[in-house]
Order: sequence, then structure tokens, then C-alpha cells
Amino acid sequence: MTDNLPPDPEEISRIQRSRNNVLGVLLGAFVVLIFFISLAKMG
Repeated sequence: MTDNLPPDPEEISRIQRSRNNVLGVLLGAFVVLIFFISLAKMG
């Protein structure tokens, strides 16, 4: 038989936390990129 049990809430929150961390880092990198592009255009 196959076990089609839903993952426990701790596992779900761990996955969401890791996904949020990755998105946060990507967003921060995007902001830094835009900042340096703006500096290059002004300079």
C-alpha cells in the first residue's frame, strides 16, 4: 500500500520557512542590483 498521509504541520512550516528565506535573499539581491544600477546611471 502507498502512504498518502499529509505531511505534519512542523514539516509544512519548515518548508515554508526555507522558501521564505530563499525569496528574501532573492529580493534583497534584486534591491542591491537596482541600487548599483542607479548609482552607475547617476555617476
